[in-house]
Amino acid sequence: MLIALTMAAALQTPNLRPDLGWMAGAWLSCEPGREVSEIWTDPRLSLMLGVNVTIRGDRIGFEQSRIAPTGPAPDAPYAYFAQPGGAPVTVFAVVASGPGHVVFEQAAADDFPKRVVYERDGEALNARIEGVVDGRERTIRWRFQKAELNARCPAPTAG
Repeated sequence: MLIALTMAAALQTPNLRPDLGWMAGAWLSCEPGREVSEIWTDPRLSLMLGVNVTIRGDRIGFEQSRIAPTGPAPDAPYAYFAQPGGAPVTVFAVVASGPGHVVFEQAAADDFPKRVVYERDGEALNARIEGVVDGRERTIRWRFQKAELNARCPAPTAG
């Protein structure tokens, strides 16, 4: 009975140092009025680096990110370190993970986003941010397709 309970607890405990190799690569999301490219390096010695470029009309934004251990201990849990537009870093700790998905969450309860979620779906990478804005739940989603490095969305055609 003790072995069964231990195994059940182990299955419910998130892997705080997940293998995120499934996120590596160049990704592109083409939606009306918005082009988003995101690139993740493959994991090397517990480090992944990411960059995101978003174009909306004549505006451009960027984010530099890394997924790395939260401390020097060999078993330190991973976190997503986000730095949008050169702002100070926000840390989102791994709170859930499994084959092809990971959920990061920040400690500050009043900041948006509260959670960052990545899920692999075949040749697509789904991403979303979640949290509360003005007392209401808000979710922003992206569906990325595998892309060549520096690929661009097709130009809109005149109808």
